[in-house]
Amino acid sequence: MRPEILFPLFRETRVLPGIGPRIAVLVEKLAGPHVKDLLFLKPTGLVDRSRTSPIASAPTGEIVTIEAQVETHIAPPRGSFKPYKVRLSDETGFLHLVFFHPRADYLRRTLPEGETRVVSGKLERFGSEIQIAHPDLIMTVEEAATAPALEPVYPLTAGLSPKTLRKAIAGALKDLPALPEWIPSTVSHDRGWPDWRIAIETLHTPLTVADVDPASAARQRLAFDELFARQMTLQITRAHRRSQTGRALEGDGKLVERVLVSAPFNPTGAQTRAFEDIAADMARPQRMTRLLHGDVGAGKTFVAALAAARAAEAAAQTAVMAPTEILARQHAKTLEPLLGAAGIKVAALTGRDKGNARAGILAGLASGEVQVICGTHALFQEGVEFHDLGLVVIDEQHRFGVSDRMKLSAKGARPDSLVMTATPIPRTLTMTVYGDLDVSRLDEKPAGRKPPDTRLVSMDRLGDVVAGIERAVKRGERAYWVCPLVEESDLSDLSAAQDRHHHLSMIFGADRVGLVHGRMKAAEKEAVSDAFRRGELDILVATTVIEVGVDAPDATIMIIEHAERFGLAQLHQLRGRVGRSDKASTCLLLYQGPLGETARSRLEIMRETNDGFRIAEEDWRLRGSGDPLGLKQSGLPAYKLVDVEAHADLIALANDAAKLAVGQNPDFTGESGEALRVLLYLFEQDQGIRLMRSG
Repeated sequence: MRPEILFPLFRETRVLPGIGPRIAVLVEKLAGPHVKDLLFLKPTGLVDRSRTSPIASAPTGEIVTIEAQVETHIAPPRGSFKPYKVRLSDETGFLHLVFFHPRADYLRRTLPEGETRVVSGKLERFGSEIQIAHPDLIMTVEEAATAPALEPVYPLTAGLSPKTLRKAIAGALKDLPALPEWIPSTVSHDRGWPDWRIAIETLHTPLTVADVDPASAARQRLAFDELFARQMTLQITRAHRRSQTGRALEGDGKLVERVLVSAPFNPTGAQTRAFEDIAADMARPQRMTRLLHGDVGAGKTFVAALAAARAAEAAAQTAVMAPTEILARQHAKTLEPLLGAAGIKVAALTGRDKGNARAGILAGLASGEVQVICGTHALFQEGVEFHDLGLVVIDEQHRFGVSDRMKLSAKGARPDSLVMTATPIPRTLTMTVYGDLDVSRLDEKPAGRKPPDTRLVSMDRLGDVVAGIERAVKRGERAYWVCPLVEESDLSDLSAAQDRHHHLSMIFGADRVGLVHGRMKAAEKEAVSDAFRRGELDILVATTVIEVGVDAPDATIMIIEHAERFGLAQLHQLRGRVGRSDKASTCLLLYQGPLGETARSRLEIMRETNDGFRIAEEDWRLRGSGDPLGLKQSGLPAYKLVDVEAHADLIALANDAAKLAVGQNPDFTGESGEALRVLLYLFEQDQGIRLMRSG
């Protein structure tokens, strides 16, 4: 049960002053259903009412505070759609307060003619007239003298006024409980952080502009609280997984050795280290849950092949699940020669396998003849039975829901789990997103590969680019041409893949230019991709569907049209389709000028480096806390009090503190344990609480 001390914070917001049933719906849409959700609503800025301005010199488009005398009320004719106006003046000029659908009697009481009032709101100029529409503050001179000089500005939603929101938050602050301290004293003392209640009060009633800065003591403390709760849940989850019995998958090493000997290359040091981590996990009686992430072309599939060989040594099967049919079949084609040399049978199973072919694959799985199966969601459907599933490998795991992964794991008896992503992730974000997993990082490229020569080219030089491709094709080279849209849209000036395909087909011949996009059927996409891979096509025009899965090692040119519209991580993924052999390769980033500062920075970074981990760090820095690396879909928490960029150093601090707390007191007993439980409940980290209860 939720601790009683938190009951006031989990009341519905309608208990707060000024919030009835209709406004409560708007508040829930903006912040959440509970009082604590409003308290966790960060101000987006501050209004400084300590500086009043004469009417004539008040800045346009800003929130201003003006002291003036009320001259007259100008009511519109009955039935008119015109606004109600109140004229005020000072020694420098006059302005109108403008109200739509007001209560005239209320305005006459609030703004009596002949008296002086202090008004505050956003000032606009229409011709020679100065106006403030619906001022958010009207006070007497006496009231203004005691009002706070600084007032927070909050995000709003349609129908919710700043005045109503501030009144509700002020009501919530009056009933703040004194919560037990959950932050280790060494941390809070060293950082000079206030206690929780003072930090919340400072957030909403700042005394200085610095109080709402993300670097302020109050903001840092609140951000740490949220991170600490999240990290503790991840550590509890991690401890719970490690306590679950699995099975030890050990072998004599012979199959692994045969894969290594027959491979056409030597593994990198990073691949060797990653496999050693995985093999050690598989040999333990606890279930493995490991993340393998690395740069484009760093060889994750080869590491997965070694893991599958180790599972086969233990007479267990491996399932490799990919998000698309193209990628699933690509994995099968890559794994067949690697594992076939060790006598391990590999098959692919996707939604398009029907009839006798499907029946044969299912029979092989059930008998154990098929030792490695590559597939899509089809793998966990009813009727797919394994002889003995021991290892589950999930590629591009962020494209699958938790329920998908659980359904596949349920096909075996607590199989080990290896999740892979081709997006290099900064270390701090690894803790935030994957803190419950063990992590292996592939940060080396196979020897002999030449990184692509990346160049920025204006769209104005499109004709030169096409002429260059003509020369390259005559030399026997092949090219990808990536466009951001499938077809022209009235809402966008972006070039469309279909139009570019038509344009290039006129030049190179329709039989030499292929087209792949997300709206095609899987079989069509695969047929075109295979033709390009075999060299039957010179150019493959595509949308970002080729980001993962279309692999033609002999292709040497990548052209990305409107590169300024892509994120850094996605540009790096696309560029990774070339530079996969010892041949010289080129990546042309076509941009439409003029470029904004952020877009130019992105493209310059692409030109400067091929290091995926540096690119990931820069992508995170440039995007800020909006959507780092486009990882929202992969589980990046929607933080309320954390500014991910400004509070990056707190992630590691919270991670260390969580490890220590869970390690020292796994059952959360005593006063310190009770304080930690309060923290978990406060931030609704129910998963951690449930796992803690389940032992």
